[in-house]
Amino acid sequence: MTEETDRRRRRIKQLWLALALLLLVAAVLVVPPLVSVSNYKSRITQLMAASLGRPVRLSSVGVRVLPRPSFVLTDLTVEDDPAYGAEPILHANTVVASIRLLSLWRGRLEIGSVSVDEASLNLVRTADGHWNLDPLFRSVAANAQPGAAPRTSRRLPALEASNSRINIKNGVEKLPFSLLSTDLKFAQGNPGEWRIELRGQPARTDLSLGLADTGVVRLQARVGRAPELRQMPVHLDLEWRDAQLGQLTRLVFGADPGWRGELTGEMHVDGTADAAQVQTRLRAAGVHRAEFAPATPLDFDARCGLVYHYTGRAIENLACDSPLGNGRIHLAGALPGEGVPAHFTVELAQIPVQAGLDALRTVRSDFGPGLEALGTISGKISYGENAAPAKSPAAAANHTAKARPAPARPLAGSLTVEGFQLSGDRLTTPIRLPRLVLEPAATAPGQPRALAATVDLPAGGATPLNLSARLTLAGYQLTVRGQAALARARELARVASMRDAGALDNLAGEPMTVDLAAAGRWMPAPPVAATNLPTGLAAAALASQMSAPRHLSGTVVLHNANWKSDYLANHVEIAQATLHLGQGQIRWDPVEFSYGPVKGTATLAAVEVCATPTPCLPQFELHFDSLDAVALESAILGAHERGTLLSTLIERLRPASSPPWPRLEGTIQADSLILDLVTLTNATATVRTTPDGAEIENFDARLLGGQVHANGSLETGDKPAWTVTAAFQKLSPPEIGKLLHQRFTGAAFDADGKIQLSGYTGKDLADSALGRLHFDWRHGSIAPAAGSAAIPPALAHFDRWSGEAEIAKGAVTIKENQIQQGTRKLAADAAVTLDTPPKMTFAPAKEAPPKR
Repeated sequence: MTEETDRRRRRIKQLWLALALLLLVAAVLVVPPLVSVSNYKSRITQLMAASLGRPVRLSSVGVRVLPRPSFVLTDLTVEDDPAYGAEPILHANTVVASIRLLSLWRGRLEIGSVSVDEASLNLVRTADGHWNLDPLFRSVAANAQPGAAPRTSRRLPALEASNSRINIKNGVEKLPFSLLSTDLKFAQGNPGEWRIELRGQPARTDLSLGLADTGVVRLQARVGRAPELRQMPVHLDLEWRDAQLGQLTRLVFGADPGWRGELTGEMHVDGTADAAQVQTRLRAAGVHRAEFAPATPLDFDARCGLVYHYTGRAIENLACDSPLGNGRIHLAGALPGEGVPAHFTVELAQIPVQAGLDALRTVRSDFGPGLEALGTISGKISYGENAAPAKSPAAAANHTAKARPAPARPLAGSLTVEGFQLSGDRLTTPIRLPRLVLEPAATAPGQPRALAATVDLPAGGATPLNLSARLTLAGYQLTVRGQAALARARELARVASMRDAGALDNLAGEPMTVDLAAAGRWMPAPPVAATNLPTGLAAAALASQMSAPRHLSGTVVLHNANWKSDYLANHVEIAQATLHLGQGQIRWDPVEFSYGPVKGTATLAAVEVCATPTPCLPQFELHFDSLDAVALESAILGAHERGTLLSTLIERLRPASSPPWPRLEGTIQADSLILDLVTLTNATATVRTTPDGAEIENFDARLLGGQVHANGSLETGDKPAWTVTAAFQKLSPPEIGKLLHQRFTGAAFDADGKIQLSGYTGKDLADSALGRLHFDWRHGSIAPAAGSAAIPPALAHFDRWSGEAEIAKGAVTIKENQIQQGTRKLAADAAVTLDTPPKMTFAPAKEAPPKR
């Protein structure tokens, strides 16, 4: 009987199950086509808008029964508050909104969850610190209070987003930071409690990043209800894992400063926005520069705890600890908020100097990797903004004007460096400082607080170098005064990573006298100026900012030194030279030098950073009292004759072995310039050097009672080659005649022409000379000098003599010419040999052929 009853019950259950399945299949197949969902489009739009608290737009609505009744929304857009911008807060092509079944039994239609895929969410932060999600939380929190009326209460639907994107905006400006491949869950669990889960990959839209190396951000949070948003209880766990330091800095700064290593960050928050207990942990492993991997990479594990008050923007009970090497760093303090002084304490216990050196050359790309440091840093520094010691009521009662307490110093304490030694990186002798104490320094109003130290460093001079350092949180200031041997100065310049320190390699002589001041940042300045540049230029600008530029100013004085360069045949002896640094310029002024037989003064200036697309060439000025052109050429290029000082260096001028000249431009002045038998006075020229020669422009000088203006070029090779174009104006005929051992009289003599010549000696130049010369001489006469050949009668007196002359084979030969005597026109053949002295010969005058 019992078995029969059980079988009957099982049959009834099976029938009911089959009937339910049949009804369900019928509903799936029959109900959707019969229901006109488009009639409910407006109702669903209002329902979504009421659930989210923002206006909603959608294109179409469909219905889905399995796996649960849902609406399929197409082209959903959730508008944002106009105070946060014109772009929607959420946009998705397809959205599945599931229906709460229990709400249907109560005769209402409610959305239980919203599921989106490949959506775009905009998070906007205004200038006053508010986010566009604040109104949503505030609205839901207000309607979720126990006293809220049922008709106005609404429940926030659960939100699930997969493979979506979160954009971040600062007001109306869309920042390049985004979260890609984001999975987001936002659901209301217990009444008045929301759970948030997020997983995403940080990215930057204006750069191509290796997304696998930017790490993964995970967030889990629980938010409770409260009358006000700032009172809502929050439990938050945030983690950023597997981030490579190189890609992370590109993500944050937009440029790669060359840092490498693995970074992991954690944050845990409990409490409310007005009293949040925050615990953070930042771990780094294998931190180093991309150019080198140190024997012991920099690792650290910093843990911090604090209490944060959002309304007052205040931090209390801050305590951070981090081991570093064999020592430890402890930071404690508070930022109580507006109107209340902040105070901090930093305590270092046996921190290795090597760890500080590794940290410095990790953030700075220009610090030598070969340096090694010994020593430890210990001490305690306290900081308080205008903090005076608190007084008891009894002490306040006894206070008098005569017993006014002195205000507490903003900085107090000291740091002591014991056993400091710096070696390596081509330091022949280590730098040793047995004891160095950093103490708070007096500062002017408005200046940052600093620690200062002063030490004497022997450097091979008559007096040691006096180093004074001021260290702030942002950077440093360093002054150096005293004398240093040139060899030691070269080593110290390399240790300090001074720009163009290699130039000191070519100097030798007595110790230099220095008076220098340097300042710079520990870290790069915030890269904000490049945001409006095109992507390529912005990346270059940001990369240059990451080098943490330094400012160097002061003077360096040389005495009795000599300088040798590869592109000069011999060394330059420097009697005295002063180097001026500062204002973005490097300037040698003055330089008293001698180069073989050539003596003069010079200035040389170069800008540190060129702001123009074309290169900014160094500018020079040379001045000579008396200059012999042959001696100058021999000194610079080498001498041809055997037995001279520079004859053994002549082969270095061949293109295969001659180093290129540097690119310079400037002016050369000579009170007198000796060109073999003639002397030019007040000579000036603009010269621009090239890797294989020089270009001469605007050469002007007084010559033979007149003026010469010329342009030319010099090319170095097997032997120097000159090309000169010149114009001679108002030359004195008597001076010309004296040069040619003739007696010339008459009006001014004019000429112009072009000549090419090469060689080292006067004979080489004369034999190789090729060119043409046009001359014009009015109202002149030539009388023979004693012992000279007869002069053609036509040249005894003439109204005008003009013509063309050919320069070749060591002579100037007058070719086509015309001598005018009244209406009579004659021609004469004449030649001038380019000997020492020159000789002028004539042929009998003849009738000039008629001009065509």
